[in-house]
Amino acid sequence: AAADGLGSIAIDTTQLNMSVTDPTAWATAMNNLGMVPVGLAGQQLVTDSICVPGFDPSLSMMTGITPINPMIPGMGLVPPPPPTDVPVVKEIIHCKSCTLFPPNPNLPPPSTRERPPGCKTVFVGGLPENATEEIIQEVFEQCGDITAIRKSKKNFCHIRFAEEFMVDKAIYLSGYRMRLGSSTDKKDSGRLHVDFAQARDDFYEWECKQRMLAREERHRRKMEEDRLRPPSPPAIMHYSEHEAALLAEKLKDDSKFSEAITVLLTWIERGEVNRRSANQFYSMVQSANSHVRRLMNEKAAHEQEMEQAKETFKNALTGILTQ
Repeated sequence: AAADGLGSIAIDTTQLNMSVTDPTAWATAMNNLGMVPVGLAGQQLVTDSICVPGFDPSLSMMTGITPINPMIPGMGLVPPPPPTDVPVVKEIIHCKSCTLFPPNPNLPPPSTRERPPGCKTVFVGGLPENATEEIIQEVFEQCGDITAIRKSKKNFCHIRFAEEFMVDKAIYLSGYRMRLGSSTDKKDSGRLHVDFAQARDDFYEWECKQRMLAREERHRRKMEEDRLRPPSPPAIMHYSEHEAALLAEKLKDDSKFSEAITVLLTWIERGEVNRRSANQFYSMVQSANSHVRRLMNEKAAHEQEMEQAKETFKNALTGILTQ
C-alpha cells in the first residue's frame, strides 16, 4: 500500500521531456525565462515581435526591472545601521581597593555646571567616609595624570589633572556608586558626583596661554605687514663738504634734479645749515632757484606755443567749415 501511495504521487517524467528539435516549445521556454530564443547553433528561433517585451540583448536581462542593490542596508552585504536612540550602558569598574557600580541607565544623566575656561580641576562629592587619598588616586588616575588632590574632612575633594581632556573622562564617573572592598557598611560606600571646578590655577594658566596666543598672532600679523609693506626709500646721507659738492653738480642735471632737491630740503630740515656751511647752502639754493626759473620759462614758452597751435587749428577748421 505504501508503495502504491508513493507510486501515486510520483512525478511523470515523461511529461517534462521536451524535444529540442521543436523550435516553438524551445522558444517559448527561453522567452519565459527572459532569454533571447536562440537555437543550439546560435540562430534566432522567432522574430523580435514575439520576444519578451522590453528585452535588451546587450544587457542579457529584461529592462524596466530595477535590480536589487546589494549595498542597501538590510538587503545585501551591508548590515543595517544601529539605532541612535539606544542609551550608552555603563559597566562595572573593578579597582584594587574598591568597586564602582554604574547608575541606573533609565535615569537622566547627572547635571553639571558650566565649564570654566581652561578647566583642569574637578569636584568629587559623595565619597565614602573611609575613602583615603590613595583610593581616590587609584580610581581617578585611570582618567589621566593627576597633579594634585585636595581632600576635605567631609566627603568631597578636588582633583587637578595635567590636561583639559582628562576632565571629561572624570565627568564620566559621575553617578557611579563606590564601594570599598566587599564591605556593606555605609561608611564604605557612596554615590559619586563629579562636576567642573573653578580653580584660580586653571584660570591663570588659561590666561597665560591666551596671552601667548595673542602674542603669536600679533607677531604673525607684523611679519605679514612687513612682507606686504613697500620698500623704504633709500636713506639720505648726512651733510659734508664732499656730499655738498656732489649735490651741487646734481642740481645742474635735469635727470637728477628731483633727487637732489629732496636731499637739499632734508638737510635744511635737519638743521645742517650753520655759519660755516651757509655759503655752500646759499649757492645750492641759488642754483636750484635758477633751475626752477628756467623750467618756469620753458613751461610758459610751451604754453604760448600751445595757444598759438590751438588758434591756428581753430582758424583752419573755420576755413574748412566755411568752404
